[in-house]
Amino acid sequence: MKDKYIVYFISRTKAEMIKFIDNKLKKNNLDVLIPSHGNILTALFESDRPLTMKEISKKIGKDKSTVTALVNKLINLEYLEKEKSTSDKRVTYIKLTENARNIEDRFNHISSQVRETAYSNFTEEEKQEFLRLLKKLSTNFKNANNLD
Repeated sequence: MKDKYIVYFISRTKAEMIKFIDNKLKKNNLDVLIPSHGNILTALFESDRPLTMKEISKKIGKDKSTVTALVNKLINLEYLEKEKSTSDKRVTYIKLTENARNIEDRFNHISSQVRETAYSNFTEEEKQEFLRLLKKLSTNFKNANNLD
């Protein structure tokens, strides 16, 4: 097996997935959003409460500065808003606006289309094995980066 092309295929797959998501966002009149907004919106849609930046960062596996930039863009687009904690003024929560709730169904539909496309022609066993191997690959690089 020619495994020297692993980075190429991972990069090409990511680029094609982003293109797919961009097209779906446009077709659903959500073209002000970018694919990287998806993880933040998903974290908040799935949560039963507002989240702090730290909680969002942990849930989506991105550093706080990246999350802050994405959240600020979503605030400017009026999909999110900040709310100070009533018990601790140092804590700020990020919560969904009514505009975000209004797009939730379209957003979830796009998410399901992404999953369906990604796993088409996969058996259930292949899905599980693929996910296991991706996690293993990710862990390998995470561990190697922690050694530096």
